[in-house]
Amino acid sequence: MLTAEELATRIQNYNPKSNFEMIVNAHKYGQIKHEGQFRKSGEKYFSHPVAVAEILVDQQLDDATIITALLHDTIEDTSSNKDEITKQFTSEIADLVDGVTKLTNMQLTSTETKEAENVRKLLMAIAQDVRVILVKLADRLHNMRTIKSMKPEKQLQKARETMEIYAPLAGRMGMQSIREDLEDLAFRVLNSEGRASIIRRFIVLQKETGDVVQRITDDMHSELEASGIQAKIEGRAKKPYSIWRKMQEKALSFSRLSDIYGFRIICSSDEECYRVLGVIHKRWRAVPGRFKDYISQPKSNGYRSIHTTVSGRNARRVEVQIRTQLMHDVAESGIAAHWAYRDGVRSENPFTVDPVKWITSLIEEFNTEEDHEAFLEAVKLEMYSDKVFCFSPKGEVIKLPKGATPIDFAYAIHTRIGNSCVGAKIDGLRAPLWTRLRNGQSIEILTAMGQEPQATWLEMTETGKAKTAIRRALREADRDKYIIMGQQLLRAAFEHFGKRATDKALENTAKKLRINDVQELYARLGSAELQPRDVINIIFPDFSTAKEPEIDQKLAVIGLAEGQSFNRRPCCQPLPGERIVGIATSGKGVSVHSIDCSTLASFEDNMDLWLDLHWHAGKHPSIYPITLEMTISNDAGVLGRVCTIVGDLGANISDMEFLDRKPDFFKLILTVDLRDVEHLHAILSRLDAENAVATVARTRRSGNHGS
Repeated sequence: MLTAEELATRIQNYNPKSNFEMIVNAHKYGQIKHEGQFRKSGEKYFSHPVAVAEILVDQQLDDATIITALLHDTIEDTSSNKDEITKQFTSEIADLVDGVTKLTNMQLTSTETKEAENVRKLLMAIAQDVRVILVKLADRLHNMRTIKSMKPEKQLQKARETMEIYAPLAGRMGMQSIREDLEDLAFRVLNSEGRASIIRRFIVLQKETGDVVQRITDDMHSELEASGIQAKIEGRAKKPYSIWRKMQEKALSFSRLSDIYGFRIICSSDEECYRVLGVIHKRWRAVPGRFKDYISQPKSNGYRSIHTTVSGRNARRVEVQIRTQLMHDVAESGIAAHWAYRDGVRSENPFTVDPVKWITSLIEEFNTEEDHEAFLEAVKLEMYSDKVFCFSPKGEVIKLPKGATPIDFAYAIHTRIGNSCVGAKIDGLRAPLWTRLRNGQSIEILTAMGQEPQATWLEMTETGKAKTAIRRALREADRDKYIIMGQQLLRAAFEHFGKRATDKALENTAKKLRINDVQELYARLGSAELQPRDVINIIFPDFSTAKEPEIDQKLAVIGLAEGQSFNRRPCCQPLPGERIVGIATSGKGVSVHSIDCSTLASFEDNMDLWLDLHWHAGKHPSIYPITLEMTISNDAGVLGRVCTIVGDLGANISDMEFLDRKPDFFKLILTVDLRDVEHLHAILSRLDAENAVATVARTRRSGNHGS
């Protein structure tokens, strides 16, 4: 633990005007107040505030922020109070400490509190002074580094909260270094086996290829020096969580993942960045579709850099980021760069963006929204998403999250345009409404009188604004239908659990959920914005779902008319937990498809055949077959281990087909009977972590897999 003088000296090294005496007094004050207190690890408690202060010193922040870090637990855990801190130091520091204390007391992912309401309070606290979140992020980072001393259930709760709230918030603040550290530390708790498998494979790769990073760095230095360019080059392997996320998103095994190494080239000017880009592309082959110019089109959090991916040594892809030092400061520190000191003076970094504007717009946009879950969903989408910039026919730039569709674009212009949207033209050509937009495209929205939003649009949109408007329109247009469906859902759920609810209990539940009345509660249930389990848990909080009986297969789908049967189609093999739609067929049968099934395109001109269906909320039996395509090494016992993994996770292998047999590997198809989509994800994660499994992915094949 740093002494008061050591800490104050480190601060004066980058800020000679720092108040040495005040830093020392704050250190001694905190040490006295926390005297006799110990952490779960057995260390003196004050070692934690000092460690938090050290993290912020590394960011070269101002005195007030560092002192707040030293005192951030005094109001909550000691006899100190806000008035005393004001007298001892300043009102500015007292306000900051009080703000951090309020953030600490918010249980953001607790089931006992309103998560959305607390996230709203979190954003409002940040809007008062962004430095409170800088201290809180450093506090969370040190707590995650020392999380092993906590009880297992507390570790899981903190790790989920970190992954869902604090890591993406750090990213939205532009603090990529802290975001990556938080994600990886949370990943270690939430999926230690998956993280260990990534590290094991890295070790094997290094043994096979040697130090790839150093060799590529040397190659880049040689090329730049030959062109008369002096630049700093940093190379590294990507974090385990970053690799794992890419494996999940792209359904790739580690062996097929190419760009696991990243390089940063720090230049002296914007012009030199583009010169470096030319040198890199001249020496190495650029990968098509992997070039992004965030210098000419910065991200909304101020991030600027050129990104390109090239084929390096042995045809291995590497990602290259090219930026100036000022851009790099913002890329690493984000909003913290606004308070940072460089060479003894407050940094005036032209690339920093004040996130308060973003936070304020979120609060204003959703402050009147009664649906707190919609607010929470929108906040998380905003925090996680990168942006794309598209143009209206008049040349107006519309900023949208990555993955947005023409429907999002329509609602970004105006809710009326979104509600009446019937089609879109992208760069002058008609395109489906589910098309994912790309940077620089020109979008024209086609509208028609009498058009109303479709339920399937919810799965095609990315923005909270669009989702909220669509849900509101659906509730108003189909309110009666949703009320009836909600009543049926809730009645079926209560019967399934062997419970009953009085009208008064339902009225109280609606109030707790901030819903106007019971009819609106039914409507929310019918539109799938609320699950019957949520209602049951409020009315019967002590009820254990561990004893929950399995759902009868005939009752698995909600939304069918009396006497109708359903047929789960083999083209997409939908599982409980996935969004589904029904297509009415001849007789009383209904074909059930997942919302993203390509077969649905052939029914676009017959929307009257479409039915809005939902899987029954509850425990389903393991009877829904899906197919997995795998490549495994041809070694003794490998196939047996695969079968054991599937069996241990409560699934049954009902069919096996070998597609290819080679001396070193087998390629095969497994048909596995599962409960739901979570069951599928658990099996894929376990199999993918197995070293002998080169690839494993869900595949949709034709066959007789009806329900």
